[in-house]
Amino acid sequence: MGSLPGAGPQLATAAGGLDFSPAEQLTVIGLCALTAFLAHLALAVFNDGVRPFMLDFLQGRTTRGATTAVSFGLSAGFIFGLGAPMALSSGVLNPWLVFLPTDLLGLLAPKKWLAPVLGGAWGAVVVFGLKGADKVAHELPVDFLTAMQQMSTPILFLFTLFPVLAISKQFGRLRGALAGAVELVLVVLTMKLWPKVFAGALAMAVGVLLLIGFAVVRDLRQRRTDRATDRATTRAEEAGAGGERAGAGGERAATGGGRAELPADDPMASLFGASAARLRRHLPLFMVLGAGVCLLAQLHIFGGGEATSFLIAKGRTTEAAQVDFYRAFGFLPLIATTALASGAYGIAGFTFVYPIGYLLPSPWLALVCGALVLAVEVLALSGIGRVLGGLPSVRDSSEQLRAAIGATLQLAILFGSLMAANAMGGGLGILIVGGLYLLNEAMGRVVVRMAAGPAAVVVGGVLLNVLYGLDLFTPLTS
Repeated sequence: MGSLPGAGPQLATAAGGLDFSPAEQLTVIGLCALTAFLAHLALAVFNDGVRPFMLDFLQGRTTRGATTAVSFGLSAGFIFGLGAPMALSSGVLNPWLVFLPTDLLGLLAPKKWLAPVLGGAWGAVVVFGLKGADKVAHELPVDFLTAMQQMSTPILFLFTLFPVLAISKQFGRLRGALAGAVELVLVVLTMKLWPKVFAGALAMAVGVLLLIGFAVVRDLRQRRTDRATDRATTRAEEAGAGGERAGAGGERAATGGGRAELPADDPMASLFGASAARLRRHLPLFMVLGAGVCLLAQLHIFGGGEATSFLIAKGRTTEAAQVDFYRAFGFLPLIATTALASGAYGIAGFTFVYPIGYLLPSPWLALVCGALVLAVEVLALSGIGRVLGGLPSVRDSSEQLRAAIGATLQLAILFGSLMAANAMGGGLGILIVGGLYLLNEAMGRVVVRMAAGPAAVVVGGVLLNVLYGLDLFTPLTS
């Protein structure tokens, strides 16, 4: 694959990216054992879609087997369709390959001691098995793993646009068009003036700042409107009779300047408090978890997302930290609310341990900082829930960011998959990979859309190798 302008050196090759040192192997195996153990205790899972089901499991309304079945249904496509192909093509581990299986194994294990054993075994499969699979794949006549590196360019550059989509959805087309124009100018200038810097880094930063700025302005205007309403209500109370005053006071308490805090006797407030207290009781375990995840990120063998994996593979750790920092804000409200509602936290917390780990110079410092970060998150969870209840624009911005990230990556991964198909098989490759993707859509998305493209590339690569063996296809020459 040709070099990517503004994105640094080539991707990590199989020989370098998946050849783990003994310390790296022990880190992955130990962390997989710990995350499986936490999943078994229903203290933390990685899959955000599984977390809401954990409350029923904790309260005995559903069985361990049923919960495991839900987790498998929501995770299998990401593990085999996205996690494994992304790791093999980038040479960098990712959370879908490392943490989603430990969710499953931890929930599946009938005994507490068995969960870390199964999790550690999966970690061993990852660190020892990937290298062998990578070597075999690269020796095939049609090297579909090298072709999959074509996915890096659309993922990195289209991901830059997620703030534009979020602004357009929340604040309208005019502001969205303005943000898009600003980002385009910044990408062009970065490529021209700072060719060694990832071209989307500055554009993403400015786009997120614009989104936050628009949200703050809207909140300030809403507060001014609420204060004016409160003053008018107060004057009406003073002029009215006692009964009217009481009625107006009740109305003001209900509106309360847009605040959404739960009454003390509200059952949801009681549930949130109990969930937060449960997580605080296991604070030492979460500190060990934070230390392990941060160390994994610091070793630069792990990326927290699609774009991040390719940036880490290219040695662009600062840009990778920037990307995952923005992603964390997009998922923070979702993780906080599901954790408070279910009593199960995220495996990586709010995922701030990812960017912190990428930037730290020492593994020992990563252990300390990761433990402290997750401790602060768990202790502050109740307060974060209350603050989010009173910041509707910030909450909406996070939801829009999350949706925009998904939309941009879906397009980028699909486009990158077709580029990979063309690289390994030309028109026939595009026909096979595109056909498999469309067939998956027609069948009701047996494989989730995000993972359907990479999965189709793998299946298409295997099929092209079969056709080559039957003397029905000649691999393209590079």
